[in-house]
Formats: sequence, C-alpha cells, structure tokens
Amino acid sequence: MFSSLFIALQNATPVPKDIPLPLPLPEWLLVVILVVSFLVHILFVNLMVGGSLLTLWSQIKGLKHKEYDILAHEIANTITVNKSMAVVMGIAPLLSINVLYTVYFYSANALTGLMWLAVIPLVTVAFLLTYLHKYTWRVLEHHKAIHISILALAVAIFLFIPFIFLTNINLMLFPEKWALVKGFFSAMTLPNVFPRYFHFIFASLSITGLFLHWYMGRKNYPFSSVFPSFTRYELKKKGYSLTLVASVVQFLIGPLVLLTLPSKGLGWNLILVIFTGAALAIPAMWMMWKGIKGDETTIDKDFKKVLLLMTVTVVFMGSGRQIYRANALDKHRTLVQVKTAEFQKLKKAAIAKNKLSLAQENTANLSEADKGQKVFNQNCAACHKPHDKLVGPPVTEMASLYKDNPSGLQNWIKKPGKKRPDYPQMPGFDAQLNQEQLDQLSAYILTIK
Repeated sequence: MFSSLFIALQNATPVPKDIPLPLPLPEWLLVVILVVSFLVHILFVNLMVGGSLLTLWSQIKGLKHKEYDILAHEIANTITVNKSMAVVMGIAPLLSINVLYTVYFYSANALTGLMWLAVIPLVTVAFLLTYLHKYTWRVLEHHKAIHISILALAVAIFLFIPFIFLTNINLMLFPEKWALVKGFFSAMTLPNVFPRYFHFIFASLSITGLFLHWYMGRKNYPFSSVFPSFTRYELKKKGYSLTLVASVVQFLIGPLVLLTLPSKGLGWNLILVIFTGAALAIPAMWMMWKGIKGDETTIDKDFKKVLLLMTVTVVFMGSGRQIYRANALDKHRTLVQVKTAEFQKLKKAAIAKNKLSLAQENTANLSEADKGQKVFNQNCAACHKPHDKLVGPPVTEMASLYKDNPSGLQNWIKKPGKKRPDYPQMPGFDAQLNQEQLDQLSAYILTIK
C-alpha cells in the first residue's frame, strides 16, 4: 500500500533526500520556539508595517489639518524602534524553520531565486528611508512632497517584502508545485498567497490600532503639550475604530484564506484551533464597539480584556499556521525519510564496495614475497625470527639451506622432520596452508639474507 503511494507521489512530486543529522533539540521544543518566536516577531512586523501606513495616511491628511501632521510625527518615532525589534526577533523563527523544515525552506528559496536574495537590500533601503524620514522632519518641513515621498517609497518596499516571505512560506508547503514554478512571480500566483497577504495587511492595521490606543493613553505621555487640538479620547477612539474595522475585514478575508488552502493540510485539529481563535475575537470586537459608542469615561473600561482576547486569538491563529504546515507536509516528509534511508543504504553499499575494490587492488599490487610475509606473520612468526633464534632457528638458516630449492622448503614446511636435538619438533602445515600460500611463503623466506 505504502509502496504504491510512494511511487504515485514520487512520479508527480519531487522528493529530495534530507540531511540525516539529528535535531539539536527535541522536535516539540523546536516547534514551540518557532510558534512563540514567530508571533513575537510578527507583532513588531505588524507594528512596523501598520505604523508606516498610518503615518503616511496621517501625514497626507496633515497637509490640510496640522493636527494630523503632529500625529504622523508621533507615530513615525515608533517605526524605527519597531523595525529594529522585528529584525532582532526574526532570528529565532528563521533558524527554527531552517532546522525543522530544511528541505522545504531551502527548496522554496532556490525556486524564488534572486527575489529571495533581494530581501536584504530591500529591507536595508526601507530602514534607511525610515531613518531619513524621521530625522529630516524639521529640515523638510516646508518640502512636504519630498518628505512624504521618502516615506511613501519606504511603505511601498514594506508592502512588497511580505509578498516575498509569504510566497516562499506558501511554496514550501506544496512540493507538488515545485516542478511547475518558474521563478518568484510564478510562485506568487499560486492559490492562497494574495488572501494571506491581505489578511496580514489588515492584521497589521488592527494591531497598530490597539497600539495607538495604548500609546496615546499612557499616563506619563505629555499629551496636552504635543497635541493642541486632539484629545486623548479622540485618538483612543480612532485607535479602537481602526482595530475594529480591520478585524471585521479579517473576518471577511479569513474564510477565503481557509478555502484557498489545499485540502491536504486541513484537519479537525486545524478547524478547531482556527474557529476557537475567531470565536475569542468576537467578544473583543463587541467591547471595542461599546467603547467607541460610549463616552470618555468608559473608553478604557474593557481595554485589558480586549488586549487579552486579541492576544489569545493571535496565539491560536499562529498555532493554526503550524498545524496546517505539519498536516500538509506530513506525507511528503515520510517520503523524504524513505528516500533518505534508501540513499544512505546505497551510500554504505558504495563505500563498502569501494573499500573492497581498493583492498583487492592493493593486494594485486603486492609481490609474491610481500604476500608471503603476511603468511609468515600469521603462521610462523610465533616461533621464528628473521635473524635470531626464538623457539626455532632463524629464517636466514632456512634461506641458506634451501637456496634455489623452493619445492624442498615447501615439502619441509608441510611435513617437517627433527634435525636438531636442541630445537623442538616443528608441527606440519600441510592442512593449514594451500599451494598458493606455500608459494608465497617460500618466496618470502628465500629473500631473507
């Protein structure tokens, strides 16, 4: 049954061999590290992307309403911090996914080629643009078009980079598509890339809205000295509104994300986790709606509950991502294990064959005397030395006595007599040595001088 499945899948799907190295940590622990570290990383990525979008929107709106320009400046101050945290926190999930899914991650990287390599220069340029935008706020105060263009370019790059990551992560889940992909843009058109991308964008706006609500509501934040017209309540309400609208859009996109996922990774465990996470977000959205419709005294009433429920929702969604990945790759990973085992078996057989061939080659290159020395060491060296008396006479005496008479020497070795009273009787080797060994042994003895 499995062999037929293996043949069927292998004919349609590339099945590379894996690197047969043990994991540095238990697999379950690496999975936990991957999920947790990825969620921390994506939090700051969301704040970076959502903050950049919100800053750009506020600064454009600030061309007519000065108060929004101030808001843009305040949010811009957080972008560079969040992007630094995103980079640092991205190391752990990147290493974890490399270790857990080496074959899949690197195959996807190779298939998307130069675009994957372009991530580093793109990120570098985007980061430099955000710093340039941040530190030229006053310098370019009267050149808003240039200043906004700097941020717009950074935002465009920030919006494109997730396409690269999502395309790669999506492609690694579908080995059956590897033979069909013709570069990055081909992989980008695979189902699920665009729905996941838009889900990510609105997740960034949702998280940024909660961040804005908290950031503007800090007790030690000198709000009145920064904003001449806006009130805390107004900005908190705007933060809640952004989160609520973005969350509603996520609810609409979510089913599309689920439906565009190939069925091979779907399972009751995934459905349960996803719908539990979505169910927890509903009361959080209701609390935000009440806060928006309430007054200044009740805007913060349920904020901690909203934050807790949204955090748990994100944890469930992140766990669902890993569950789908494990489900989707389960059968293919089994095929890779079989392929790896077969390769290792062939490799061991080839090494053994090579060693045997080398040994035979080395043996073939030995002279008869060299071969005879091995026979001597195995059968004669316990009683005879080349030049000294041991139990029996030295080999030089034999060589002198049977010079030019190898057959006589061989007959003596097979059936020796007792010639000297001061030496013990030598045992015969007629049964132990064949003719080839006798020829080799006599050739060796007769070379001793």
